Amino acid sequence: MPYVELDTSLPSARLPSGLSQRLCAATAAMLGKLQDRVNVIVRPHLTMILGGSGDPYAQLIVSSIGVVGTAEENRDHSAKFFEFLTKELSLSQDRINIRFYPMEPWQIGKKGTVMTFP
Repeated sequence: MPYVELDTSLPSARLPSGLSQRLCAATAAMLGKLQDRVNVIVRPHLTMILGGSGDPYAQLIVSSIGVVGTAEENRDHSAKFFEFLTKELSLSQDRINIRFYPMEPWQIGKKGTVMTFP
């Protein structure tokens, strides 16, 4: 159950229509998860500073169980997410950061309990 949060200083009007749906589909494909399990949040028009600069910026936070736990996995995911984000947001790679957070099933509450796997 991946959670993907895109924070950006770009105003809503500069985000392409359907971005959240395309990010959901791309995340599912990149992480090998079912699309109906992916959770996406897009937060535009935030005050964000990167390296002392207020130029347009985006930060992607990717949290998931079992697919973002190693440098090797994240290197591959990073390349794919950067390709997607630079195209969709028209930002250069130096104005995008990605943070990966591995999760355990017990860290996700759902239906009044936490997730467990047999």
